Amino acid sequence: MNTTMMRVPLLVDQLLWRAGRLFSDVEIVSRLPSRKLHRYRYGDFASRARALAQALIRAGLRKGERVATLSWNHYAHLEAYFGVPIAGGVLHTLNLRLPAADIGWIAAHAGDRFLIVDDVLLPLYRQFANQVPFERVIVVPLTDEPIPEGMQSYEDFLRDIDDPARPLPEKDENDACGLCYTSGTTGRPKGVVYSHRSTMLHALAAALPDSVGLSFNDVVLPVVPMFHANAWGLPYAATMVGAKQVFPGPFLDAESLLDLYQHERVTVTGGVPTIWMSILQALEQAPDRWTLPSMRMIVGGSAVPEAMIRRFERFGHTVIQGWGMTETSPLAAVSRLRPQHQELDADGQFRLRAKAGLPVPFVDLRLIAEDGNEVPWDGEAMGEIQLRGPWITGAYHCADDASDKFAADGWLRTGDVATVDREGYIQITDRTKDLIKSGGEWISSVQLENEIMAHEAVAEAAVIACPHERWGERPLAVVVLKPGRQPEESVLRDFLSARLDKWMLPEAFAFVEAIPRTSTGKFDKRALRQQLACGQLSSVGQTKGGRPV
Repeated sequence: MNTTMMRVPLLVDQLLWRAGRLFSDVEIVSRLPSRKLHRYRYGDFASRARALAQALIRAGLRKGERVATLSWNHYAHLEAYFGVPIAGGVLHTLNLRLPAADIGWIAAHAGDRFLIVDDVLLPLYRQFANQVPFERVIVVPLTDEPIPEGMQSYEDFLRDIDDPARPLPEKDENDACGLCYTSGTTGRPKGVVYSHRSTMLHALAAALPDSVGLSFNDVVLPVVPMFHANAWGLPYAATMVGAKQVFPGPFLDAESLLDLYQHERVTVTGGVPTIWMSILQALEQAPDRWTLPSMRMIVGGSAVPEAMIRRFERFGHTVIQGWGMTETSPLAAVSRLRPQHQELDADGQFRLRAKAGLPVPFVDLRLIAEDGNEVPWDGEAMGEIQLRGPWITGAYHCADDASDKFAADGWLRTGDVATVDREGYIQITDRTKDLIKSGGEWISSVQLENEIMAHEAVAEAAVIACPHERWGERPLAVVVLKPGRQPEESVLRDFLSARLDKWMLPEAFAFVEAIPRTSTGKFDKRALRQQLACGQLSSVGQTKGGRPV
């Protein structure tokens, strides 16, 4: 029997058409480098995104060719999110926090043809311009600075289009639509190519009630950069449902974000834990300064300390932990409580909410032990998470050194070690490269970090392995204290002793002013390990007698 259903391809075009037709009066707000707010509506956005598509086609863009962006989060970047793929092109978001030479290498490796760049980021572009022969550089005029010779104003590029409603090229749902490179923490960055189909299905999954739970009643502000994994898909999902969108531009400090949350009445926001740590500190230091709506705060990038979830709850905000990676578009799991968990006490509920959560629909997950065997979902057996699904990458763009990233049967090897309980809740134990093997036992750096950050004096903590003659490796805790607090190792050690087995306690503590970050805002443990090797973290007290027994 044949299906009677229409064969309509899943295309990003459909999201744009819907938003422009049904939600034409819904606002899109962007903070500009001048700190002024740019406002327009979905109707204007849809017309300009189509104009961008037509302008790119007229400039010679062919199906599958890459258009790079070097931009902060704002309205023009959102237009590129849609204008490039509906033209048949591939949106390649360049990570502006990477070293210039790395950005140049990535753009050259991707074969980017055109570049859309913020005028405030032209100094960064000039640092790698000789590495990439862009055919055309289109400058978004966010300030009053003149457009440099040899480049074209984004506004002029769009203004020359006489008929934005001209039909767009036909596309297949499996055509490439977006491109994002991994952060390259373990080698050269690798390109992940998203399709129209994967992007559409990901947006649908993100908007589900048991996921991010978006609707046209929401106001969405992605703090996560639009150059990183499609800003976790929030711009696509928010456009799909017609939610008001707010973009912070280059201002990601706590006060700027809190002012924007208050002024625009934001209900959903997303970012990495380090962002929320600074926001939490600002709220605790001046609890009466901001009057905020109750927000759903989507946190990803690294594990969320349970203490952070508890502290935000006191201000009326719900922290929702998500888990994924560039290779998973990125949403793979979300931590939400099920009906039976309402019977748990508050401590039990917080413990569950601090887990990575349940796999989202259409994402298959398995745990594989070091011996290659699959381990049971019993909440105790550990293994590497492997995934497959319609928005999980099955390869990397033009990569010949990624065979170890996929299992023999094609599943993605995430590099994250975890347990999964009988209900399906994932507990991330660590990255494979960050686990600490001490005397034959594995110690989770993530667990240690979360316990240390539960102490009221601690602002941030990262744990790495340090070499040990007897035990092979021991944990070193690198700690940032809250303002005005004095480093007291004995206090932290006593605090942890009541919560952890003795053999898991850090061998030593290093108190620092700041922990280095990766380009996506995560703790940079590779940099910490390099500092340790260079002796920059060696002036710390050691526990007596090596590993406690």
